[in-house]
Amino acid sequence: MSEFIHLPGIGNSGNTHWQTRWEEADTSIRRFSPASWDAPDLSDWIAALERVVRSAATPPVLVAHSLACLLVAHWQKVSDAPARGAFLVAVPDPSSAAFPAKAAGFAAVPQERFRFPSLIVASTDDPYGSLPYAEMRAAQWGSDLEIIGAFGHINGQSGLEDWPEGRGLLRVFAA
Repeated sequence: MSEFIHLPGIGNSGNTHWQTRWEEADTSIRRFSPASWDAPDLSDWIAALERVVRSAATPPVLVAHSLACLLVAHWQKVSDAPARGAFLVAVPDPSSAAFPAKAAGFAAVPQERFRFPSLIVASTDDPYGSLPYAEMRAAQWGSDLEIIGAFGHINGQSGLEDWPEGRGLLRVFAA
C-alpha cells in the first residue's frame, strides 16, 4: 500500500479543495508543513518536503498542486530521498502574468527528467499554466500527461468537490 503526502501550493489548500477533502476521507494521507504557506521560501519548502519524505515508512507518492509541482522539480534534483512517484496537478508557468511575485524563488525550474515516475494532470483553461506549458514540462520531466478538460486551476474554485476522477487517476498512477 502506498503512502501519500500532499503538497499544497501557496495559501495551503482550503476546505473546498480536493486535497483537503481527500485527507478528510483518508486520515493516513499526510500534508507537508513549510514555515509559511503565504510567503513561500524555496529552501524552507525543500527542507519541509525532505523531512516528511524521510519520515515515511515506505517511499511515498507525492501529490502536488500548483506551486508544489515546481517544488517537486527542485527537490528531486537536490535530494536522494526515495519517492515512489509524483502526481502533479496544475503545474504553473513562472513566466505567466498570473504567477505570484512572492513565488519568484521557485521560477528557475529544473528541466531534468525526474528520478521517479510522474504524472502531470492539466486543465485546458488553467490561468496559471497553459496546456503547451504543461506539455513542455511533461516532455522535460519524463512525465505522463493527463488532460482533464476545462477545470481552471483544478482547485477549490473548480467545482470538483472531492474529485473522484482525480482519485481514480491517482489510484491508477500509484499502482
